[in-house]
Amino acid sequence: MTEKSDNNPTQGEIKLPDAPVLVLGGDGGYWLTPDGEMAKTSIDEAAARVVDRPPLLVHRLNVARRLGINPFPAFDLLELYAFAFPAQHCLPTVRGIARSLGLELTADPEQQTLVLFEAANSILSYLTGLNENKRKEASAIAMTMGQAGWNWAPAVLAAVGLPENRERFGGLDAWRTLAEWADYAPEPPPDDIAVSEIEARERLKEMLGNNSEARPQQADFSALSSHAFVPRDQADAPTLVLAEAGTGTGKTLGYIAPASLWAEKNGAAVWISTYTKNLQRQIDDELNRLYHDPTDKAEKAVIRKGRENYLCLLNFEEALQGGAAAKSEQIVQGLVARWISATRDGDMVGGDFPSWLLELEGRSRITRLADRRGECIYSACPHYRKCFIEKSSRKARKADIVIANHALVMINGATRPDDPYLPKRYVFDEGHHLFDAADSAFAAHLTGQETAELRRWIAGSDTGRKSRMRGLENRIGDLIGDDEKGIEALQKAMRAARRLPTDGWLTRVRDGAPNGPMEELLIFIRSQVLARCRQPDSPYSIECTINDILPELSEAAEKLDKALAGLAGPMTALGKILLNRLDTEAEDLDSATRHRIEAAVQGITRRVSMNIAPWRAMLKEIGNHTPDGFVDWFAIERIGGRELDLGYYRSYIDPTLPFAETILKKAHGAVITSATLRDNHDGEESWQSADMRTGAHHMILPPKRYHFASPFDFAEQTRVIVVTDVRRDHMKEVSAAYRELFLASGGGALGLFTAIWRLRAVHENIKGPLAAAGYDLYAQHQDALDTSTLVDIFREEENSILLGTDAVRDGVDVPGRSLRLLVFDRLPWPRPDIKHKARKKAFGGSKFDDKLTRLKLKQAFGRLLRRENDFGVFVMLDSMMPSRLASAFPPEVEIHRLGLKDAIALTRNFISEKEQGLKKISLDNRD
Repeated sequence: MTEKSDNNPTQGEIKLPDAPVLVLGGDGGYWLTPDGEMAKTSIDEAAARVVDRPPLLVHRLNVARRLGINPFPAFDLLELYAFAFPAQHCLPTVRGIARSLGLELTADPEQQTLVLFEAANSILSYLTGLNENKRKEASAIAMTMGQAGWNWAPAVLAAVGLPENRERFGGLDAWRTLAEWADYAPEPPPDDIAVSEIEARERLKEMLGNNSEARPQQADFSALSSHAFVPRDQADAPTLVLAEAGTGTGKTLGYIAPASLWAEKNGAAVWISTYTKNLQRQIDDELNRLYHDPTDKAEKAVIRKGRENYLCLLNFEEALQGGAAAKSEQIVQGLVARWISATRDGDMVGGDFPSWLLELEGRSRITRLADRRGECIYSACPHYRKCFIEKSSRKARKADIVIANHALVMINGATRPDDPYLPKRYVFDEGHHLFDAADSAFAAHLTGQETAELRRWIAGSDTGRKSRMRGLENRIGDLIGDDEKGIEALQKAMRAARRLPTDGWLTRVRDGAPNGPMEELLIFIRSQVLARCRQPDSPYSIECTINDILPELSEAAEKLDKALAGLAGPMTALGKILLNRLDTEAEDLDSATRHRIEAAVQGITRRVSMNIAPWRAMLKEIGNHTPDGFVDWFAIERIGGRELDLGYYRSYIDPTLPFAETILKKAHGAVITSATLRDNHDGEESWQSADMRTGAHHMILPPKRYHFASPFDFAEQTRVIVVTDVRRDHMKEVSAAYRELFLASGGGALGLFTAIWRLRAVHENIKGPLAAAGYDLYAQHQDALDTSTLVDIFREEENSILLGTDAVRDGVDVPGRSLRLLVFDRLPWPRPDIKHKARKKAFGGSKFDDKLTRLKLKQAFGRLLRRENDFGVFVMLDSMMPSRLASAFPPEVEIHRLGLKDAIALTRNFISEKEQGLKKISLDNRD
C-alpha cells in the first residue's frame, strides 16, 4: 500500500465495499460475507438475497440470467477492472479475472469467493500506485461517475484521492491527451519486384526460428503463395493462386512470409482479408512472429475495418453535452473515457474495447458513439487531427500489412474504383466465405430501414437531436458557401429526402396510414407477402415471389420511382458542383478542405450509384421480367415474432461476378486460401466448387490451384459417429443425447445447431443436469455475452460446454483439450428460400444442396484438430445423413453408425484412451 498524500488524506486507502461476495456454482449460490463467513444457498434463495443487498460478483447480467430474475444492482468486478485496466483483455469469469491479475485459479466456487475478494483488493491496490498524472485523470473521472451513482466510486476515490477541482467535462474529455496524427508527403508509386519461391521459404524460416519443427506443407504453401507476388502480364488478368490448405498446414504464417517480403521490396501494402473481426484479431496475433518489437509492428501492420467500428470523438463529446449529460449515461461514459486514453486504435468492435462491456453497459449506448451513419464532417471536426479513423486510414497507407475483412474490401472496391490507395495485392483467407460476403456486399435492398437511413443521412433527424444525425446541410453547407446553384440543389435534395420514411414508419405501415410513397409501397408489399407466404404467423422471416403483383403495388412503385428521380437529380448536381470547386479553386483550397470535398462527393456518389440507381431499376422492372443473373423477392424480416423490416430485395444469382469484376480483375495478384475450398465428392472436378465460390471461373487466366494435405492422422486422432436411434424432431430425445454425450466427454464439448429455437430448447432441458454435475454451460442467444467472448471463455475453460450456431462453426480456433467433442443436431441443409431456389436451379439442382452441406460439415469437422496432439469425436444426431455426404470427412476416417448407447460408450472410451496417452507422453517427457 502506498503512503498517503499530505494534500489528500484519503489517497492510498484500500476501502472495499461492505458487500457479500457471490459466486454461482452448479448446485447453488456461494457467499462470502463481509465478516468472512462462508454460506451456501439454493438458486432460488440466491435470487431473493441479491435483491435485498447488492453483492460483489462478476458480470451481473449473466448472473441475473442464470438466476432467472431481472438485472439487479451489484458491485460488478468487471466494471472496476475496466476502470483500472482500460483496453486490457480479461475474460468475464471468476477464473478470467484471476488469470488477468495473476491470482490462484480454482474451479471450486467456495474458493472462488475468496479469489474475488482478493481480486478487488488487488485492483484497488494497483490504483493506489498510479503516477501523479494518471491518478489525477482517474480521480476526476471516478468523481463524475460517483456523482452519477457508480457504486465503486467511493472505493476508487479512496485509492486515488479526490480531484482538486471540478472541470467542465468532469474529467471525461479524454481526447485532450490524445496525440495528433502526422501528415506525410504522398508516397511514390510502388515498385513491382517479384518474390521468388526461395525467398518466401527463407522468410518463413526466419519467422519460425531455428528451433521450430519442420513442416514441409507450410513451406510448400508459402512457396506457392509467392506466385501471387510477381508482375502480371496483362490488364484484368492478375496472378491468382487458389490454395486449399488442410487443417494444421500453418497457412497464416505461410502467406505472411511472401506478402511481407513483397511489401518491403516494393513500398506498398498487401491487404490480408478474412471473414470476421474475430479472425482479424487472430491474424494480428500471428504477426507477432514477424514483428517482435511492438513499436515496429504498430508502424508496419494495421487492422482496418469499416468506420462504424471506431469511436467518433465528436459523437463522444456531443454525448457528454458539455458535462451535463444525464446521470444514467455518465457511468458508461466514464468507462469509455478511461478506454479512450489507453486504446491502440479506437476500435470498439473486436478491438481492445472489452466486448463484454458492450453487453454489460448496453450495446446501443456504446456503439452509437461510433460513426454508424456515415455522418463524418472530416476536417470541420475539432477532433479531426486526433480522429481514430483518420489515424487508421493514414497508417494503412504507409503500412506493409493491412488486415481487413471481406466486407470492407468489397465495399471499397465497389464505391472507390479510382482510389489510388486501393491495394493491388491481396490475400483472402477463409476464402470459402467469399461467396456469402459478396452476396451481402452487392445485393440491393429497397426496404423501410434502408430508405429511412438515406433520409436521415440527407435531411438529418426529425427529432431535433444534434448528435449523430446532423444531416447533409450541417455537414457540407459551408463547402457550398454562397453558390446559389449549390444551395438550390441541396435544398431540393433535402425536400425530396423528406418523402422517404421517418421514425415510426413500421407502425404506420402496419396501421395502413402511410406517410409518403415509400411507406405506401411497403403497405402493398406487406399485404402481398402475408397473402401468399405459407406461414404468415411464423415468428421467423417470411417472403413471397414478385410474380403477378397487386395492381396497386405497381402504381405505388411508379410514384416512388418519381420521388427517387426527384432525389437523384439534385444529389448528382450537388456532387458535380462540389467537384467543380476542386477544379476552379485548385490554387486556393487547403488540403483539409480538399479532403472534405472529396469525401462529401464520394458519400453522395455512393448513395446515388449504390442505393438510388439500383432501387429505381428494381421499381421499373417490378412485376415484369427480372433481369438475367438476378433473383427478386418481397419479404418481411422478423426475429422472435417481432417485425424489424420489410421491402423488395434483389441479389445476384452468382455474386462472385461483381466481386471478380470490381476486386480481382483490378488486382495484380491474389491468394485465395481456406481449409475447405474444394468439394471432394466430385473427385477430379472438385476444383469446380472452389472456382464457383471464389469467382475464379470469371477470370481471363486460370488460377494456380493446389491442395496441401493436413499433416494430422485423422484416422488415429478422430472418430465420426452418426447416431441412428434419436428422432431429430423430438427435442426431449435430442436434449438427452446432448446431455449424455457431454457427460461422457467430461466437457470440452461444442454443440452445434441449425436453428436458434432448437438451441434454446436443448439449453433449457440440459442446463440443470449439467450444472448439478459441475459443468459450466454457455450458449449463444442465452447468455448475456457476445459470440467472440463465449468462444474465448470456451477456449480457456477446458471442461466447459458451448452451444452455438453458424458463428461458432466457421473459423473458430479452439486448440487443445477445450474441444474434444463436437455434436451436430441435424444436417445443415441450405435454407430453402427464394434466393436459394434460384441458385439451386443455376448451379446443379440437388447436387448444389449436397455440395453446400458437405462443405459445412467439412468446416465443422475441421474445428476438432488444431494442433498435433489434438483429438476429438464428431457426432451427428441425424440418422438421415446419406452416404453421399460422407466425403465431407477425410477418406481415412471410418463413419460409425451406432445407437445412442454405443455412441456414448465409444465417445467416453476414445476420449479416455487419448487422454491417458497424452498423460503418459507428458510423464515420459518429464522423466
